[in-house]
Amino acid sequence: MGMTITEKIIAAHAGLKEARPGQFVYANVDMCLGNDITAPIAIEEFEKAGIQKVFDPDKIALVPDHFTPNKDIKSAQQAKTLREFAEKHHLKHYFEIGRMGIEHALLPEKGIVAPGDLVIGADSHTCTYGALGAFSTGVGSTDLAACFATGKVWLKVPESIKFVFHGKVRNWTSGKDLILYTIGKIGVDGALYKAMEFVGSAISTLPIDDRFSICNMAIEAGAKSGIIASDEITEEYIKGRVKKKHVTYHSDPDSVYTKTYEFNADEISPQIALPNLPSNTKPVEDVAGIKIDQVIIGSCTNGRISDLRVAAQFLKGKKVHPSLRVIIIPATQDIYKQALKEGLIETFIDAEAVVSTPTCGPCLGGHMGILAAGERALSTTNRNFVGRMGHPTSEIYLCSPAVAAASAITGMITPPDKV
Repeated sequence: MGMTITEKIIAAHAGLKEARPGQFVYANVDMCLGNDITAPIAIEEFEKAGIQKVFDPDKIALVPDHFTPNKDIKSAQQAKTLREFAEKHHLKHYFEIGRMGIEHALLPEKGIVAPGDLVIGADSHTCTYGALGAFSTGVGSTDLAACFATGKVWLKVPESIKFVFHGKVRNWTSGKDLILYTIGKIGVDGALYKAMEFVGSAISTLPIDDRFSICNMAIEAGAKSGIIASDEITEEYIKGRVKKKHVTYHSDPDSVYTKTYEFNADEISPQIALPNLPSNTKPVEDVAGIKIDQVIIGSCTNGRISDLRVAAQFLKGKKVHPSLRVIIIPATQDIYKQALKEGLIETFIDAEAVVSTPTCGPCLGGHMGILAAGERALSTTNRNFVGRMGHPTSEIYLCSPAVAAASAITGMITPPDKV
């Protein structure tokens, strides 16, 4: 019996010839990650245990990105905790404001994660790196503390579900729309503790940024991870970024999956996830006309350069609707710089949108766009739970950058082909 790509990566890192679903393993980690919310807890546990040194200062990444630039005294203290730990243990990968980016965009950009890696992070959207053909998953802060000390993670090998997307994506349909559509079909617990493996002709032609969006939101279906096998598009992205040797894995033809879903990509239009779950999805044309108060374009799901380019296509020469606020957040400093070079930032400012330094900010109701009672946000972020962005009576609608930018012009949810 063959193995899936997920089983192969886990087996290799656990020093085993094979790994099977349900098996418990103790695996070596290529990179472990913490941010300004989760890492302070891990650091506290690490120091409480009396451990004097980390397992490898080159294999730990700390990125204060959720509340930075520091929004208050508490967030400043959290960032200070990370900074002091990084200095004390001579961590290679510490990124604070000025060098910082949203962690799940920053690590791939810097070549810190690679195909075939096993990556853990004390952040649920660590599954993003599956877009490179890595096994990456979120863990708790105590697991991160243990990894700081040992370089290992204890985990149960997940079962895999295969998602086959046939055909070709439609105009203005993106990776974000494919994953929203998928979650809408299977529910927020439809892949509970499973590895979501994405394949098919539509996936193989998707740009890498769209693949990041898909794997980023695997957790919103309850998944342990999301993964797309490395190919020419992956290799082109990592060329010049990843310096270390890496191994690419692919699922065997006789791999066993608990389920297989097949979708026709050319039948999927841009999607909207209505409040208050990412699974509450409908085609944008079915909910067009809903008035909104704020648009967010950014986050670890959709703050990459291709996302900003799409947004600029709609906003160039236009003004955002006077009844709403539009906040655009490049995911990293390099993305911000590239957007400046291409004139995208000027386009956004001319359109009367606000452009922020890289931050998670409004995605989790941190800062840079908190919602008041009864307000509605249309956002390219990944979660729309009650109170996620502010007041418990506010509402969040999830979408792609194309839908967000089109709607920013009209002041209401609008299909991209109607602007």
